[in-house]
Amino acid sequence: MQIAILTFDGFNELDSFIASGILNRMRGKGWKAHITCPEEAVTSMNGVTVRAEKPLEFAGEADAVLFGSGMKTRDVAQSPAILDRIRLDPARQLIGAQCSGTLLLAKLGLLGGRPACTDLTTKPWVIEAGVDVLNQPFHADGNVATAGGCLASQYLATWVLMRGGSREDAENAIHYVAPVGQKDEYVARAIGAVAPFVATQAAYRAAE
Repeated sequence: MQIAILTFDGFNELDSFIASGILNRMRGKGWKAHITCPEEAVTSMNGVTVRAEKPLEFAGEADAVLFGSGMKTRDVAQSPAILDRIRLDPARQLIGAQCSGTLLLAKLGLLGGRPACTDLTTKPWVIEAGVDVLNQPFHADGNVATAGGCLASQYLATWVLMRGGSREDAENAIHYVAPVGQKDEYVARAIGAVAPFVATQAAYRAAE
Protein backbone atom coordinates (compact mmCIF):
# COMPACT_ATOMS: atom_id res chain seq x y z
CA MET A 1 0.00 0.00 0.00
CA GLN A 2 1.29 3.41 -1.03
CA ILE A 3 -0.47 6.22 0.83
CA ALA A 4 -0.51 9.95 0.10
CA ILE A 5 -1.12 12.18 3.09
CA LEU A 6 -2.03 15.50 1.51
CA THR A 7 -0.38 18.25 3.52
CA PHE A 8 -0.81 21.90 2.61
CA ASP A 9 0.73 25.14 3.86
CA GLY A 10 -0.69 25.99 7.27
CA PHE A 11 -1.32 22.29 7.97
CA ASN A 12 -2.32 20.83 11.33
CA GLU A 13 0.57 18.69 12.54
CA LEU A 14 -1.70 16.24 14.37
CA ASP A 15 -3.62 15.34 11.21
CA SER A 16 -0.63 14.60 9.02
CA PHE A 17 1.85 13.20 11.51
CA ILE A 18 -0.41 10.94 13.57
CA ALA A 19 -1.81 9.23 10.48
CA SER A 20 1.68 8.94 8.99
CA GLY A 21 3.14 7.50 12.18
CA ILE A 22 0.42 4.89 12.59
CA LEU A 23 0.32 3.80 8.95
CA ASN A 24 4.07 3.52 8.69
CA ARG A 25 3.96 0.85 11.39
CA MET A 26 3.22 -1.35 8.34
CA ARG A 27 6.58 -0.72 6.65
CA GLY A 28 7.53 -4.34 7.23
CA LYS A 29 4.66 -5.36 4.98
CA GLY A 30 5.65 -2.99 2.21
CA TRP A 31 3.42 -0.05 3.17
CA LYS A 32 4.59 3.58 3.01
CA ALA A 33 2.73 6.73 3.92
CA HIS A 34 4.20 9.77 2.18
CA ILE A 35 3.80 13.42 3.17
CA THR A 36 2.49 14.77 -0.13
CA CYS A 37 2.49 18.51 -0.82
CA PRO A 38 1.86 21.06 -3.58
CA GLU A 39 5.28 22.65 -2.96
CA GLU A 40 8.74 21.34 -2.09
CA ALA A 41 8.18 22.40 1.52
CA VAL A 42 5.20 23.52 3.59
CA THR A 43 4.97 25.17 7.00
CA SER A 44 2.45 24.12 9.62
CA MET A 45 0.03 26.34 11.51
CA ASN A 46 2.56 26.36 14.36
CA GLY A 47 5.64 27.11 12.26
CA VAL A 48 7.01 23.61 11.64
CA THR A 49 8.43 23.33 8.11
CA VAL A 50 8.60 19.92 6.42
CA ARG A 51 9.84 18.86 3.02
CA ALA A 52 7.47 17.01 0.72
CA GLU A 53 8.20 13.33 0.26
CA LYS A 54 6.02 13.27 -2.84
CA PRO A 55 4.52 15.95 -5.15
CA LEU A 56 0.78 16.51 -5.18
CA GLU A 57 0.36 14.53 -8.39
CA PHE A 58 1.41 11.37 -6.53
CA ALA A 59 -2.09 11.30 -5.03
CA GLY A 60 -3.43 10.02 -8.34
CA GLU A 61 -1.09 7.00 -8.19
CA ALA A 62 -1.52 6.13 -4.50
CA ASP A 63 -3.62 3.25 -3.20
CA ALA A 64 -4.99 5.48 -0.44
CA VAL A 65 -5.19 9.25 -0.04
CA LEU A 66 -5.79 11.14 3.20
CA PHE A 67 -6.55 14.87 3.24
CA GLY A 68 -5.26 16.63 6.33
CA SER A 69 -6.59 19.96 7.52
CA GLY A 70 -5.06 23.33 8.26
CA MET A 71 -5.62 27.00 8.77
CA LYS A 72 -5.40 27.76 5.03
CA THR A 73 -7.70 25.02 3.72
CA ARG A 74 -10.33 27.51 2.58
CA ASP A 75 -7.68 29.17 0.41
CA VAL A 76 -6.77 25.78 -1.06
CA ALA A 77 -10.47 25.09 -1.70
CA GLN A 78 -10.61 28.27 -3.79
CA SER A 79 -7.43 27.56 -5.76
CA PRO A 80 -8.00 25.83 -9.12
CA ALA A 81 -4.22 25.77 -9.57
CA ILE A 82 -3.98 23.34 -6.64
CA LEU A 83 -7.28 21.46 -6.98
CA ASP A 84 -6.70 20.72 -10.66
CA ARG A 85 -3.55 18.80 -9.69
CA ILE A 86 -5.53 16.36 -7.54
CA ARG A 87 -7.00 13.64 -9.74
CA LEU A 88 -8.51 10.82 -7.69
CA ASP A 89 -10.65 7.78 -8.42
CA PRO A 90 -12.84 6.55 -5.54
CA ALA A 91 -13.59 3.39 -7.53
CA ARG A 92 -10.01 2.16 -7.05
CA GLN A 93 -8.57 4.31 -4.23
CA LEU A 94 -9.34 4.63 -0.54
CA ILE A 95 -9.96 8.34 0.06
CA GLY A 96 -10.25 9.91 3.50
CA ALA A 97 -10.36 13.41 4.89
CA GLN A 98 -10.18 15.02 8.29
CA CYS A 99 -11.66 18.26 9.59
CA SER A 100 -11.25 20.98 6.95
CA GLY A 101 -9.92 18.34 4.55
CA THR A 102 -13.58 17.35 4.20
CA LEU A 103 -14.19 20.71 2.55
CA LEU A 104 -11.67 19.76 -0.13
CA LEU A 105 -13.48 16.47 -0.75
CA ALA A 106 -16.68 18.44 -1.24
CA LYS A 107 -15.03 20.91 -3.62
CA LEU A 108 -13.55 18.06 -5.64
CA GLY A 109 -16.93 16.35 -5.91
CA LEU A 110 -15.66 13.23 -4.15
CA LEU A 111 -18.37 12.97 -1.50
CA GLY A 112 -21.01 12.13 -4.08
CA GLY A 113 -23.92 13.11 -1.86
CA ARG A 114 -22.53 11.28 1.18
CA PRO A 115 -22.91 12.80 4.64
CA ALA A 116 -19.57 13.65 6.23
CA CYS A 117 -17.71 14.39 9.44
CA THR A 118 -15.65 17.50 10.08
CA ASP A 119 -14.54 19.73 12.95
CA LEU A 120 -16.79 22.36 14.53
CA THR A 121 -14.92 25.29 12.97
CA THR A 122 -15.20 23.91 9.44
CA LYS A 123 -18.77 22.66 9.83
CA PRO A 124 -20.48 25.85 8.50
CA TRP A 125 -18.26 25.86 5.39
CA VAL A 126 -18.94 22.21 4.66
CA ILE A 127 -22.68 22.75 5.09
CA GLU A 128 -22.41 25.76 2.77
CA ALA A 129 -20.85 23.39 0.21
CA GLY A 130 -24.06 21.34 0.32
CA VAL A 131 -22.92 18.52 2.59
CA ASP A 132 -24.91 17.00 5.45
CA VAL A 133 -22.54 17.14 8.43
CA LEU A 134 -22.76 14.35 11.01
CA ASN A 135 -22.23 14.81 14.75
CA GLN A 136 -19.82 11.90 15.09
CA PRO A 137 -16.06 11.32 14.83
CA PHE A 138 -15.96 9.00 11.82
CA HIS A 139 -18.06 7.93 8.86
CA ALA A 140 -17.30 5.86 5.78
CA ASP A 141 -19.33 4.89 2.74
CA GLY A 142 -17.61 2.64 0.24
CA ASN A 143 -14.11 3.91 -0.45
CA VAL A 144 -14.66 7.40 1.01
CA ALA A 145 -14.27 8.23 4.70
CA THR A 146 -14.29 11.40 6.78
CA ALA A 147 -13.35 12.20 10.35
CA GLY A 148 -13.89 15.14 12.68
CA GLY A 149 -11.46 16.36 15.33
CA CYS A 150 -7.65 16.32 15.35
CA LEU A 151 -7.31 13.07 17.27
CA ALA A 152 -9.78 11.38 14.93
CA SER A 153 -6.79 10.89 12.66
CA GLN A 154 -6.35 7.55 14.42
CA TYR A 155 -9.74 6.48 13.05
CA LEU A 156 -8.78 7.31 9.47
CA ALA A 157 -5.56 5.35 9.92
CA THR A 158 -7.50 2.45 11.44
CA TRP A 159 -9.88 2.48 8.47
CA VAL A 160 -7.04 2.34 5.94
CA LEU A 161 -5.40 -0.46 7.90
CA MET A 162 -8.59 -2.50 8.08
CA ARG A 163 -9.49 -1.93 4.42
CA GLY A 164 -6.00 -2.34 2.96
CA GLY A 165 -4.74 -4.86 5.49
CA SER A 166 -6.66 -6.58 8.26
CA ARG A 167 -8.30 -6.00 11.60
CA GLU A 168 -5.24 -7.54 13.23
CA ASP A 169 -2.99 -5.03 11.45
CA ALA A 170 -5.13 -2.19 12.78
CA GLU A 171 -5.21 -3.57 16.31
CA ASN A 172 -1.43 -4.02 16.37
CA ALA A 173 -0.71 -0.52 15.07
CA ILE A 174 -3.09 1.21 17.48
CA HIS A 175 -1.89 -0.93 20.38
CA TYR A 176 1.70 0.15 19.68
CA VAL A 177 0.98 3.89 19.78
CA ALA A 178 -1.63 3.87 22.57
CA PRO A 179 -0.72 5.00 26.11
CA VAL A 180 0.59 2.38 28.49
CA GLY A 181 -2.16 1.12 30.78
CA GLN A 182 -4.85 2.16 28.28
CA LYS A 183 -3.84 0.15 25.23
CA ASP A 184 -6.82 -2.21 25.21
CA GLU A 185 -9.17 0.74 25.71
CA TYR A 186 -7.70 2.65 22.78
CA VAL A 187 -7.77 -0.37 20.50
CA ALA A 188 -11.39 -1.10 21.40
CA ARG A 189 -12.42 2.51 20.77
CA ALA A 190 -10.68 2.74 17.39
CA ILE A 191 -11.97 -0.60 16.15
CA GLY A 192 -15.44 0.16 17.51
CA ALA A 193 -15.57 3.46 15.60
CA VAL A 194 -14.45 1.98 12.29
CA ALA A 195 -15.48 -1.69 12.19
CA PRO A 196 -19.22 -1.13 11.50
CA PHE A 197 -18.37 0.72 8.28
CA VAL A 198 -15.88 -1.92 7.18
CA ALA A 199 -18.45 -4.62 7.88
CA THR A 200 -20.98 -2.77 5.74
CA GLN A 201 -18.46 -2.60 2.89
CA ALA A 202 -17.71 -6.32 3.23
CA ALA A 203 -21.43 -7.13 3.07
CA TYR A 204 -21.80 -4.96 -0.03
CA ARG A 205 -18.95 -6.81 -1.75
CA ALA A 206 -20.47 -10.16 -0.83
CA ALA A 207 -23.79 -9.09 -2.37
CA GLU A 208 -21.97 -8.25 -5.63
